[in-house]
Amino acid sequence: MQKTIPDVTGGAELLAKQSAVDHQGSLRRVPIEGVVFRPVRPVPHEDGHVAEVARQDWEEITAPIVQVHTTTTYAGRIRAWGLHQVSTDRLFVVSGLVKIVVFDGRNGSPTQGRINEFTVSEKNPGLLTIAPNLYHGWKNIGVTEAIIINMPDRMYNYESPDALDLPWDSEAARRIVPYSF
Repeated sequence: MQKTIPDVTGGAELLAKQSAVDHQGSLRRVPIEGVVFRPVRPVPHEDGHVAEVARQDWEEITAPIVQVHTTTTYAGRIRAWGLHQVSTDRLFVVSGLVKIVVFDGRNGSPTQGRINEFTVSEKNPGLLTIAPNLYHGWKNIGVTEAIIINMPDRMYNYESPDALDLPWDSEAARRIVPYSF
């Protein structure tokens, strides 16, 4: 069904809104190969809430958890673009409101050129698994400092880190990653 453009100033510039979920509440996005998002449910109890972060029996946990660390991002700040050649990241937002973006720049990948966006917070928690060789980063779109847990499948090597960066605000990033925060 084609939408008509309203007869208002700027009508030709208006974009039709796209729902992130279908009528059953399932996410519409088509995931990048190697990216998995497992929503978790915060369970209320008389003292607060509990939410599982990761379990060995989850199918998303395909390799052992060998290290756990937290990272923080101040409100409004962007941390992108990172890429690991051999490590898989498993991210969980503990607090704050974060938009995590993944871009598949892998040559020959069946999902090459695809972008996935995930808006995650303590009210919409989930475990996001990001395979090697995928550009990824996030923006804290909330008003408080965000706290993110990472449980990579390989320990950090202090002498030779598996961490490559492409600064989000560089000319190269604008050319390579078709996404703007």
